[in-house]
Amino acid sequence: MAENTDNLVLEHLRYIRERVDRIDMNVRDLQIRVANIEEGQAALNRRFDHLDLRVDRVERRLEIVGTE
Repeated sequence: MAENTDNLVLEHLRYIRERVDRIDMNVRDLQIRVANIEEGQAALNRRFDHLDLRVDRVERRLEIVGTE
């Protein structure tokens, strides 16, 4: 009887370990994907900043600086 109980406990522990391993892999994948999104967002922010500077320069040259 004790042996059957031990086997059952081991079986459940193996199942739990397998699930935790899968969750760990999914979390790592999500961390990589979020990091890639953050890098892309930072690159877009840099480009927008650069475009803002260029638009400001064009507005000054054309003397159409907005009244803000």
